[in-house]
Amino acid sequence: MQVTLRLVQREEAEALWQLQIQGFAQLLERYQDLDTNPAAEPLEKTVMRLEQPQRSFYFILADGEKVGAISVRDMGDGWKKLGPLWVLPEWQGRGIAQAAIRLAEELHGAHQWRLDTILQEKGNCHLYEKMGYRQTGETRTVNERMTLVDYVKE
Repeated sequence: MQVTLRLVQREEAEALWQLQIQGFAQLLERYQDLDTNPAAEPLEKTVMRLEQPQRSFYFILADGEKVGAISVRDMGDGWKKLGPLWVLPEWQGRGIAQAAIRLAEELHGAHQWRLDTILQEKGNCHLYEKMGYRQTGETRTVNERMTLVDYVKE
């Protein structure tokens, strides 16, 4: 399977938004994080993100099919922020997220990355640690079910 990234265009905002809803629906149901979960966001927020000049959104393609997306934001201080990143549930467990991260790092540089993820999602934590990211020790409680944990790759 060939994994590639394709920059999302402004006119593809609704397609990205629909993919985002599919990709995050299970996490929204599990954690009920209505204020932070991308599946609960209105289309306008996706449009706003696409229009940010410091942010690049890419569709993740597996053999040409849209199976997820990844965002990279230039923080302006030499650091980049990874996320959101998602792969549709039916495509998970095939190395697609790893390939997408490698491709994003090839495009934007291999060092000075930040991200956060759900501490309770051990698979996510394992993925990022396997890709060379390390926990900073910083966490934020979203609700009684969910905590975000920060990672860096220097």
